[in-house]
Amino acid sequence: MKLQELIKNIKPKQIIGSTDTDIKGINIDSRKIAAGHLFIAMKGTQVDGHTFIGKALEQGAVAILCEDLPEVQKDGVTYIQVTSTEEAAGRVATLYYGNPSYKLKLVGVTGTNGKTTVATLLYNMFRKLGYKCGLLSTVCNYIEDEAIPTSHTTPDPIELNKLLSRMVDAGCDYAFMECSSHAIDQKRISGLKFVGGIFTNLTRDHMDYHKTVENYRNAKKAFFDNLPKDAFAIINADDKNGMVMVQNTKAIVKTYSIRCMADYKARILECHFEGMYLEMDNREVGVQFIGKFNVSNLLAVYGTAVMLGQKPEDILVVMSTLKSVNGRLEPIHSPEGFTAIVDYAHTPDALNNVLKAIHEVLNGKGHVITVCGAGGNRDKGKRPLMAQEAVEQSDKVIITSDNPRFEDPQEIINDMLAGLNKQQMKKVVSIVDRREAIRTACMLAQKGDVILVAGKGHENYQEIKGVKHHFDDKEVLHEIFQNN
Repeated sequence: MKLQELIKNIKPKQIIGSTDTDIKGINIDSRKIAAGHLFIAMKGTQVDGHTFIGKALEQGAVAILCEDLPEVQKDGVTYIQVTSTEEAAGRVATLYYGNPSYKLKLVGVTGTNGKTTVATLLYNMFRKLGYKCGLLSTVCNYIEDEAIPTSHTTPDPIELNKLLSRMVDAGCDYAFMECSSHAIDQKRISGLKFVGGIFTNLTRDHMDYHKTVENYRNAKKAFFDNLPKDAFAIINADDKNGMVMVQNTKAIVKTYSIRCMADYKARILECHFEGMYLEMDNREVGVQFIGKFNVSNLLAVYGTAVMLGQKPEDILVVMSTLKSVNGRLEPIHSPEGFTAIVDYAHTPDALNNVLKAIHEVLNGKGHVITVCGAGGNRDKGKRPLMAQEAVEQSDKVIITSDNPRFEDPQEIINDMLAGLNKQQMKKVVSIVDRREAIRTACMLAQKGDVILVAGKGHENYQEIKGVKHHFDDKEVLHEIFQNN
């Protein structure tokens, strides 16, 4: 593709060199640059890509898209200077890969909790309805049955458009995508066309990056601000930030709720650890999920399917067959008669929701033992809040290590314990070794009790000093059950 065609959707501050140049590839990683490529120099949060312009040229780059021009420009290389390479990268990538988001129906899901569940359930539902689909999520990306491992909730704009292009080539009708606040703020989704957007909820998270809850909320809101008028925006009316999200949207707004008037409503008729019986949109349906927050997630899925033209009866038939997403409220029954539940809950609100769901089923019959920790090198402010949520809704709490990353695990535990008073501390023990913490919880549990192992969910590793060691909460529980 000619460079002049590639940059037609951006507004350069200046261009040095010829745009009548054939571009054979684009990348933001200088290590992946080859002869004839365009290198996009991004000012990342960890590394400034401008420092690798020289490396990209050595690799054979023939064009550089940047915010700051290098002091010396190499002959025969074209330099395009823009105000924001974050904004420009997405627009360039969509053109290079043939505008894939215009060739299928792309739905984005944003919010603090529930993104993975909603996006994955939509992917599974529409495949069962007979459509070819793609999924972009925290757990894994999928192009129909092909699994593609992921390292970020939302890939960089180059990788994102490449994946969407592959989905188009595979004949996908739909793609369902988690849109993280980081991705929205860093313009990773710039240039994409969404036919719809979903807002699940908003609670404290990622303060290490956004600094304030207002900044975090505004990052989410920007997604809806940019939806086109022929798109739909489905929001959780039970969240106080729901209507804020769509204040400035041009999209068609629909609401869902389990508490107030809304376009899509539901209530729980019966609840067990195996699932719930619901009244949804004035129809009854049995589902293999538990917890009010999952009713909200299912409403988001239902409303989206309706807005995408599916019949309510068909949606509910498929919904009754859907299963929980990997590592989300996933029960494992022990030979001793207690239940262990593995969940990804890693925010105070998510922990609150999961514990409430457990109590809804237990109904006072059995004790709750919670094993939880907090991630290192992330928002420290939520650590004491996590401990408080665990203690308030548990009979016993074991504070342990999560992914300490480059922090001392004991210091993270100390931050969590700092949020508890003397009375609350009577319920708590701390065990740094996560395997031993889970084993201790199993030793304490009696028939009819529930152990919640929170924080890692689908993750099969523990990151310590920058190294990922294999660790899977579910595997550990199965080993303990087999050896007891």
